[in-house]
Amino acid sequence: MEYFQPGRLDTVAKAIHSMIRVLEEQRSVDFYQQAFQLSIADRLDFETFTLIYLSNSENSFELELTVNKGSTEPYDLGNAYGHFAVCVDDLESEHARFVELGYSPRDIVEFNREGSLLAKFFFVTDPDGYSIEVLQKHGRFT
Repeated sequence: MEYFQPGRLDTVAKAIHSMIRVLEEQRSVDFYQQAFQLSIADRLDFETFTLIYLSNSENSFELELTVNKGSTEPYDLGNAYGHFAVCVDDLESEHARFVELGYSPRDIVEFNREGSLLAKFFFVTDPDGYSIEVLQKHGRFT
């Protein structure tokens, strides 16, 4: 079965955003701005919730933060959430910057396959407990 047909661009889905629920709007906006240079592209306020779309000039994909008004308890992330990933030009500098910001990133890891570097990365956790993988631009992660 062929899913993609060359010349039929209308059959290709374009990823536009990913959503996470956050407890405190400003704390999360500050984290994503400082950590990943994501700025507010749009903010939609409703009676019971607020949607904040974050992006940067690198691409059109957005991170949607959903703030449910009146929520006071941290969200239970369960065991289904994996991580959000970004790639950077200089992993070591970004790791050092995260340490300076007090974000406590995990150690840098090199992931090799068949004797070749597949990925070099570290993880950091946002204020609501979501894991973010920060990868060195390399190979398929560019």
